[in-house]
Amino acid sequence: MAATTNLNIRVEKSIKEQSEQIFSELGFNMTTAVNMFLRSTIREHGIPFSLKLDIPNAETAAAIEEGRRIAHDDSVPGYHDMESLKKALDV
Repeated sequence: MAATTNLNIRVEKSIKEQSEQIFSELGFNMTTAVNMFLRSTIREHGIPFSLKLDIPNAETAAAIEEGRRIAHDDSVPGYHDMESLKKALDV
């Protein structure tokens, strides 16, 4: 058996408890889970999962695209003040 060493980490109590519950349901403990993560890191030569920034959901992405399209469409009327907008809306 390979020599082992201790690894001490600090984590929020609720995170530890929730993780332990999931690991238990999967049939292993925290030590096994951390070892799996470390071995995967070595195998992948980096973090073994994708690190991404938040990506907008489909509805938000569509709204952003529509806004970009409208901003570059000369046939879409624009308004420089609230009164012009209200007049166009009959408000």
